[in-house]
Amino acid sequence: MVARTLIIIPAYNEKESIGGVIDRILAETPYRNIVVVNDGSTDATRRVATERGVIVLDLPCNLGIGAAVQTGYRFADRSGFDYVVRLDADGQHDVSQIADLLAPLVSGEADFVIGSRALGDGCHRTSFARAVGIRILASIVSRLVGRPITDTTSGFQAASHAVVELLARSYPDDYPEVESIVLLSRRGFRVREVGVRMAVRSAGRSSISAVGSIYYMIKVILAIMIEMLRKESSNPVSPGTGGGVK
Repeated sequence: MVARTLIIIPAYNEKESIGGVIDRILAETPYRNIVVVNDGSTDATRRVATERGVIVLDLPCNLGIGAAVQTGYRFADRSGFDYVVRLDADGQHDVSQIADLLAPLVSGEADFVIGSRALGDGCHRTSFARAVGIRILASIVSRLVGRPITDTTSGFQAASHAVVELLARSYPDDYPEVESIVLLSRRGFRVREVGVRMAVRSAGRSSISAVGSIYYMIKVILAIMIEMLRKESSNPVSPGTGGGVK
């Protein structure tokens, strides 16, 4: 399983934290296939990652999180990896829990796994506006997919090869974490959450402010509504594992 797993780390101007994230993966886990997608960083993100011997894929400019993650999925698909784990470059995600995300995929219980801070045993501090936004989005997405989803904005995720094949071709641009849950659920893939610990980011700051959280939430809701109104593809990708969200 280890040799068939790729770790994807999208990064934009994360020179202060990306090195520590890679070092922890190499020191605390058996996973060695790591790809950093450098999303047009203007700082030393690329140099810091390259110095640690990992693969770095450079985007020509800052294209956004959707393009960065999809680039990683395309690399994984073309390289033939069976499993992909995506985590952020800011140090919030506990790399020792990568195996916990992969376990439901390996056992055949799920096709896509979300690391949920809401189900974790740690206390994740966030602004009041963002906390409210997360709950509202979780409620809306849960209704759309037909079962509870507690953390729709988590960037700590694991995907099976079938999911990677789909997302390599079709991945939401602006709000991928939320929209991809709806997309995968509509295609019959089994989406599952596992509880994870999340820390405050080790360096830098989030691009979404408290006021921006409200604006973000409204835009995500609109994007989801548009996605739901789109006509289903005449030849939807079959996950080959049965239907429904688990």
